[in-house]
Amino acid sequence: MSAPVPLEVGIARSAGPSNSGKRVLLAEPRGYCAGVDRAVETVEKALDKYGAPIYVRKEIVHNRHVVDTLAERGVVFVDETDEVPEGAVLVFSAHGVSPAVHQSAAERQLRTIDATCPLVTKVHQEAKRFARDDYDILLIGHEGHEEVEGTAGEAPDHVQLVDGPDAVDSVTVRDPSKVIWLSQTTLSVDETMQTVQRLRQKFPQLQDPPSDDICYATQNRQVAVKAMAPECDLVIVVGSRNSSNSVRLVEVALGAGAKAAHLVDFAREIDPAWLEGVETVGITSGASVPEILVQGVVQFLAEHGFHDVRPVTTANETLVFALPRELRGSRRS
Repeated sequence: MSAPVPLEVGIARSAGPSNSGKRVLLAEPRGYCAGVDRAVETVEKALDKYGAPIYVRKEIVHNRHVVDTLAERGVVFVDETDEVPEGAVLVFSAHGVSPAVHQSAAERQLRTIDATCPLVTKVHQEAKRFARDDYDILLIGHEGHEEVEGTAGEAPDHVQLVDGPDAVDSVTVRDPSKVIWLSQTTLSVDETMQTVQRLRQKFPQLQDPPSDDICYATQNRQVAVKAMAPECDLVIVVGSRNSSNSVRLVEVALGAGAKAAHLVDFAREIDPAWLEGVETVGITSGASVPEILVQGVVQFLAEHGFHDVRPVTTANETLVFALPRELRGSRRS
C-alpha cells in the first residue's frame, strides 16, 4: 500500500464572491476510499456480467444512497445466505464475512464474489495467524458491526471484543505474555489508542499488530477534520448513521474544536436553524459516500449565502485495489 502524500494544509481557492464573511471549508480527502470504490464497482460489474438479480449479503457499503441506487438496478440485499436462491450470484460486502458464511454459501452452491476490502482481509489474516500461535486476541471494535463479526469469526475461540476503553476492566486472558490487540478498520484513532493504553496498563506485555489496522482512509479523513475543526462554527459530515467511520468523524470534529457537528445523509436533512450565527461551515464525508452527496450540501449552503468554498487538504490518496478475479478485465475509466 502506498502511503498518502502529505500536502500543505491551507486555503487554495474560492468558488465565488464572499462579502458576507460566510465560508465553507471542504475537507480533502473525503468520501470514497479505495475499498469502497472497489466494492461498489464489483456490484456494478457483476450486474453487467450476470444480469439482475444480483444478491448482496448485508449492505455492500454503509451508505443509504448507494444501497438504494443499486437496488433500483436489480440488486437484492439479504441478511443471510439462506435467503439467496440456490445457484445464484452472491456478493460479500466490503466489511468481510466469517468462514461460516463462506461455508454456508458453498453448501447452497452460490456463485460468490468477495468484495471484502483488502485492508479488512489483512486483519482477518492477522487473526488467523495469531490464533494459530495460540494468542489471546483482543479485537477493539463495536459490538454487532459486520466487520467485527467477520474478523472474530476467523478465530472465535481466541478473539475477545473490546468495545472501547470502558470495556477493558472485564477483559481476561489465559497468558498475559501472549496477548495481541487488533482493531476494526473504521474506528477513531484517538479512542482506539485510549483503549490500547488501558489494555497495556492491565497487560504490560500486550503486543501491537504487525501494521496499522485502522485503514489509511479512515485516518486521513480524521486528520483533515482535525485540521479544519478549530475554525468551524459547524461541521457537516455527510454519511449514514450505520457508517462507523462517518459517525467517528462527527466525534472527531467536536473533539478537535468545532462548535457543533451533525451527520446527514442528504442536504435536505440540514436544519437551516443550524446556520444561524454561523460564519464558517466545514464539510467532510465518510469513506462510503459518493461525491454527488457532498456537492448537494455545497449547493444547499450556497443557497444560504455560503459562496466562498475553500479546500483544506492534508493528504493525497492514489491507492487503487484490483477487482475480484471473477470481474477483472475492464474497469470503468
